[in-house]
Amino acid sequence: MFSKFLDPKNDVAFKKIFGTEKNQDILIHFLNDILEFSGSKQIQSVRFLSPIQDPEIAYKKQSIVDVLCQDSEGTKYIIEMQVAQSKGFEKRAQYYAAKAYSQQANQGDDYRDLKEIIFIAIANCVLFPDKTHYKSDHVILDRDNGAHDLKDFSFTFIELPKFTKDSPDQLESIIEKWCYFFKHAAETGPEALEKLIGQDTVIKKAYDALDQFYWTEEELMRYERELKRVRDNAAVLSYATETGIEKGMQQGLQQGLQQGLQQGLQQGKKQATLKIAQQLFANGIERKMVKASTGLSDEELDMLPPL
Repeated sequence: MFSKFLDPKNDVAFKKIFGTEKNQDILIHFLNDILEFSGSKQIQSVRFLSPIQDPEIAYKKQSIVDVLCQDSEGTKYIIEMQVAQSKGFEKRAQYYAAKAYSQQANQGDDYRDLKEIIFIAIANCVLFPDKTHYKSDHVILDRDNGAHDLKDFSFTFIELPKFTKDSPDQLESIIEKWCYFFKHAAETGPEALEKLIGQDTVIKKAYDALDQFYWTEEELMRYERELKRVRDNAAVLSYATETGIEKGMQQGLQQGLQQGLQQGLQQGKKQATLKIAQQLFANGIERKMVKASTGLSDEELDMLPPL
């Protein structure tokens, strides 16, 4: 079925929705919803920052995040879309947060002025296999009493494969609506869209931002290039995996054949030695001489049947 909506998990589409001044209200709505901010804690405005966090020293690793912004209180928000399984993504999340935190401190600044860093990841893969719920929030707590004394870092992860509701009729919260948006936007039809939006005008605006009829030719080309890049990477990974399995099977088979041949030769040699011992006994050779000639043990000699 043809859908006019593009996939928000595509890096180009994601940044168009959440990383542009034009759609700043979508980002603010999304942050308040996902972080469950209400009342005086709600974000009212944000300022977009450069997603490139340059290292202070040239040889250090450069950080490039999808969206980096700051609210009126100085709190910084890092929003990442993770499409494919990536080993150590949770460590990368902490690295990005630490980088954003440390860059606040200039020479002469008071450490008391450092502001909170909130990291949000929407992952189209499973990050924490031992967790069953699709959304997990992580903060630093005192191991003994659970006190939340270190408040400047928090991490929220949404694992889309664990979100199993596939109909707008099943959705019970605004967070579930966002999860449905990320997972099913590209296949959402008019009827489902009407049920999904309800009174949430910002959700409608997010869908409008995905309507490819409003995209320029250049934007669509960038979207397709990113789509091709992701598909190519997935194909390379799949080929490497299949090749590795096939190679492993071939090596296993070869080793098995070698081991089988060696075992067969050993067994054949043993049978030949036993046959020789039988013939020596039949010719009247003493047991001591047979044992010395064949290298067989007393037990093996005792079990030999006569010719």
